[in-house]
Amino acid sequence: MGCASSKRSKQLHGYEDPSVLAAETPFTVSEVESLEELYKKLSNSIIADGLIHKEEFHLALFKNRNQRNLFADRVCNVFDLFDLKHNGVIDFGEFVRSLGIFHPNAPVADKIAFAFKLYDLRQTGFIEREELKEMVLALLHESELVLSEDIVEMIVDKTFSEADTKGDGKIDLEEWKAFVSKYPSLMKNMTLPYLKDISIAFPSFVVLPEIDDSDVSVSVNGD
Repeated sequence: MGCASSKRSKQLHGYEDPSVLAAETPFTVSEVESLEELYKKLSNSIIADGLIHKEEFHLALFKNRNQRNLFADRVCNVFDLFDLKHNGVIDFGEFVRSLGIFHPNAPVADKIAFAFKLYDLRQTGFIEREELKEMVLALLHESELVLSEDIVEMIVDKTFSEADTKGDGKIDLEEWKAFVSKYPSLMKNMTLPYLKDISIAFPSFVVLPEIDDSDVSVSVNGD
């Protein structure tokens, strides 16, 4: 057993024992081991060094059959959130801990905080109107809804006005928490119900059965 762990540690940067990662994340040991296989494929897809580079992360997200989703539209922002050490690459430990946010058993507060950072594109500590508009456009696209620019602007204005309860032209974390608690479907993309759903974001590296797009779409109006 020790020899197997030693061999793995030489192959994976940031390798940590599955039991340790399982204790610190919502994943089980078997789920961590499955993620290890996915990590190996991702981290050697372009540069065979056992680390996930931004180009590999970008390639994986844009191989999505819809060619666009909330995460693909924010590939740089998502990469930075996964890159916990801020060294320009994602190692195995960072990969597992970051994906843990999307586990069904992960604390809702962690999901809300991650989503807030995801939509805070300019990293100002607030979600501004244009950033909210980007979110609305992505949600409409995933729902395959085509609306006129006027209707989109109306939706953005109404949504922003409702979320910005302080009326200061920006949405802070507390306002965001209150808003998503009122419209929980906005957080749907933050939970991947089964381990195979983790692979939906990276379909070019994992063979999966066909999945109905309606199963992974996000409601815009919170219904």
